[in-house]
Amino acid sequence: MYQTKNPQLTPELYAYVLDHNPLDAVQRELVDVTHRQLADDAGLQTAPEQGPLLAFLVRLTGARQIVEVGTFTGFSTLSMAQALPEGGRVIACDVSEEWTAYGREAWAKAGVADRVDLRIAPAIDTLRALPQDPWIDLVFLDADKASYIAYWEELVPRMRPGGLLVVDNTLFHGEVTDQERGGGAAAIRAFNEHVRADARVEDVLLTVADGLTLARRL
Repeated sequence: MYQTKNPQLTPELYAYVLDHNPLDAVQRELVDVTHRQLADDAGLQTAPEQGPLLAFLVRLTGARQIVEVGTFTGFSTLSMAQALPEGGRVIACDVSEEWTAYGREAWAKAGVADRVDLRIAPAIDTLRALPQDPWIDLVFLDADKASYIAYWEELVPRMRPGGLLVVDNTLFHGEVTDQERGGGAAAIRAFNEHVRADARVEDVLLTVADGLTLARRL
């Protein structure tokens, strides 16, 4: 059995990581407001260090057309929209007007509201209504785990060759290896196997935050 090289993520080490992945004022305010106003649901927010990572991936890939499944209060949306080139767009899928209202305010403050196309509806309906031809440059999937495979099957055919899919929570609180666990853990376990068997992509699962899968459309 291989031994992990990951150090124990103590509060001090995590603070060090965050210090080396700084947020701007609007991003920080949105993270803080989410935890203050929606304390019971704040765990749904993308981890702070993932915001700079998503922005980096947008710039690295040169993405112009992004689809986000699961927006919550819009932190990940904001991070990606800020990294887009002129004329780029994020189609953001969510079902909550209440939660995304926080995002709308932040996107406006950051001057990127015109780059975000927020669609309030069941995400599967939004995805099925998208153009069929390959055109998506980057996807960020962070929504209800039971639907991950269904979302994947709508998204992969619409990815341009070389397009990048970024999927959050693919370790599911460390419960993904527990064969006795159902619910979200079982759904993620099935999703991970689905991705690994998908010949349309090459993928890597990383121990970033709660697990992050990167998959490139072949």
